[in-house]
Amino acid sequence: MARLLRSFLFVPGNTKRFIDKAKTLNADIICLDLEDSVPIKDKESARQLVSDVLKTRPEFAGEVYVRTNSYDSGLVQDDLKAVVQKGIDGIVIPKVNDANEVFELSKWIGNLERERTMKEGTVEIMPSIESSKGVVNAYKIASASPRVSALVFGVFDFLFDMGLEYVEDGIEYSYARAKVPVDARAAGVYAIDSIWQKIDDTNGLIKDATTGMKLGYRGKSIIHPSQIEPVHKIFLPNKEEVEWAKKVVDALADAMNKGKGAVRLEGKMIDAVHYKRAKALLDVIQEKTK
Repeated sequence: MARLLRSFLFVPGNTKRFIDKAKTLNADIICLDLEDSVPIKDKESARQLVSDVLKTRPEFAGEVYVRTNSYDSGLVQDDLKAVVQKGIDGIVIPKVNDANEVFELSKWIGNLERERTMKEGTVEIMPSIESSKGVVNAYKIASASPRVSALVFGVFDFLFDMGLEYVEDGIEYSYARAKVPVDARAAGVYAIDSIWQKIDDTNGLIKDATTGMKLGYRGKSIIHPSQIEPVHKIFLPNKEEVEWAKKVVDALADAMNKGKGAVRLEGKMIDAVHYKRAKALLDVIQEKTK
């Protein structure tokens, strides 16, 4: 379904100053991180901070996700208990190796939604593909749950798993990077490209993001606010997404005028969340054509 995923900004979940700054940014998705950027000794305090921040959800301009620790870490259930609440749009699960991990995580999230009187299916999942097993199983992972909305490619952990060094534009990761968006597309979900580590190298970022766009990624993981605008200029919605967004806005505007909260459009249930995402996409296109 039509939505903006151009910029996926990771923000350390243990630093209130960075989180407060993120509220003012126009990234399409802010992802509060509980994994790599948080030392083990700070995990619990970071969970509490992120839990508190989610209560201020209206202060964020874009969507809000949380990256938990991995399924194999033994920490993810505590992460989910802290952050599955009203105000969260989705979860990024790092280092996913197979579809069973997504199935189990989806079940845990569903239980928490019911316990907390949330609409079931509210919380999306974006599995991050960061290993040889993950790459091999990417299509099954993307198809494992209706909650899955996108796959995220993590190049550096993938290379570590393979015992390879990172080389810009290198053959070392080209197969994996190309396979993930193909599998995502086949499963009917989006794909988000890996980060560009060199914050001061904007030309390198643009070149890398352009390659990702040509491979079929619809957005890019980023680690600094200065990277937002360059990737926004590259990852523009395609014709298919724009046409679908127009249908969603037209269908839901009519439905809401009649007092309905959701309608079926071409076999898919759409509601206010889809309207908001479609309208944001159309607003971007309108701005570009002025």
